[in-house]
Amino acid sequence: MPGKDWEFGGLSRRRFVGGTLGLVVGARLGANCAGAQSVAAKHRGAGIEGRIDIHTHLGQPWNERGELTPKMLLDWMDANRVAQAVVLPLISPEAWFYPITTEWVLKETKPYRDRLIPFCVVDPRTAVMAAGDQYTDLLKRYRDAGAVGFGEHKWGGAIDDPRNIALMRACAAVGFPVLFHLDNDRNWDQPGLPGLEKLMREVPEVRLIGHGPGWWASISAEVNQGDLHGYPKGTVLPGGALDRLLTKYPNLYGDLSAGSGHNAIRRDLEFGREFLLRHADRMMFGTDYLADKQVVEQFALFETLSLPKEVEAKIFRTNAARVLGLDEK
Repeated sequence: MPGKDWEFGGLSRRRFVGGTLGLVVGARLGANCAGAQSVAAKHRGAGIEGRIDIHTHLGQPWNERGELTPKMLLDWMDANRVAQAVVLPLISPEAWFYPITTEWVLKETKPYRDRLIPFCVVDPRTAVMAAGDQYTDLLKRYRDAGAVGFGEHKWGGAIDDPRNIALMRACAAVGFPVLFHLDNDRNWDQPGLPGLEKLMREVPEVRLIGHGPGWWASISAEVNQGDLHGYPKGTVLPGGALDRLLTKYPNLYGDLSAGSGHNAIRRDLEFGREFLLRHADRMMFGTDYLADKQVVEQFALFETLSLPKEVEAKIFRTNAARVLGLDEK
């Protein structure tokens, strides 16, 4: 979810990516890919016009911030030159004020699959899923219904919990990239992110997309446990966990959305810009847009950064299109 302004009202991952997986995902998308290609062609320009937002949500009417319908989201996308957006459900009790189910997201996005790309999610604590291949069977059903990935994954447990590792194995088996949120309440870890690295060693084929305060605070080598739940300010100390893990694991990616993504790059602009240049093949543009008229700071941030056009193209579209299996031809 968003950072300071939007998370709980201010209260504060190529080994498996290749020809085979591309064919699997391409088959899954089916006719939807043709629509996605036409949208990409219509919006394609110097990187920015054809951008994919890796992180958005829809909101139901009883949301305290009011509803955010597919039409409202699409109007906002048009106004901000966003060609396609990933729409993420939220079902864990720690994730949001109320469940935003996979089934609802699949239903709401179905008429707009050329532009709205649904993910699915399952909580690792789901008791009936604890044994056998139930995880994989359920994820396959979601895939057949149109889901393209897994997330937003915000369960209230350790990121290296055996139940979570089992779920990540199922995601890898089905071919889903996983967008996860990390802080001291959800997918929790320790400074240096040893739990995340354990997960990646245990399931080396899963593609993980990191998001949230704990993930982005780890851009700096100077980080304590409290920082994993906040928005640390000031100069970034080189040698952080993100640089190390992104260099070591080719299936790890970063979601630049929300206050956490904005803060990580903005707090030390010189370091942040160099970080994006170093990891240009792994960063993905995102906003965490979930409410009508929400202020999104990423747009101004990228104008300030003045990145090379080829880097913008990767961050704004190419990386996400590759991971999601969208054909850029």
